[in-house]
Amino acid sequence: MTDMMKLVVMVVVMGAVTSLATAQPVPATPAEGTSVTSGSAVSPTMAKALGIVGACLGAAGAAIGGGFGIARIGSRCMDAIARQPEAAGSMFAPMIVTAAMVEGGMLFATVVCLLGVLGI
Repeated sequence: MTDMMKLVVMVVVMGAVTSLATAQPVPATPAEGTSVTSGSAVSPTMAKALGIVGACLGAAGAAIGGGFGIARIGSRCMDAIARQPEAAGSMFAPMIVTAAMVEGGMLFATVVCLLGVLGI
């Protein structure tokens, strides 16, 4: 599978997990004039469990993506320094700033997932 196909599959799976996790549970008591068949309602416990699983997968995806991003930034900077050692000083600061921005995005995504688990 190509990298693009893997990315698409991952986005689809994450979307499915998120939509399952945020689905509103069906009320346990049926409305007037209707009946609920056994097993058709998503229990609140199951919805909470799916929400936690989705949040954990989101945090894991953020951590993995951030790790790959920072590794790629460092790798490209080291390649550039190897090609032009005299420019190492001018490449170091932008590398650190870019890595910090990726780290900030990763931390923000992890905090959002944690807030989803805690229900805040």
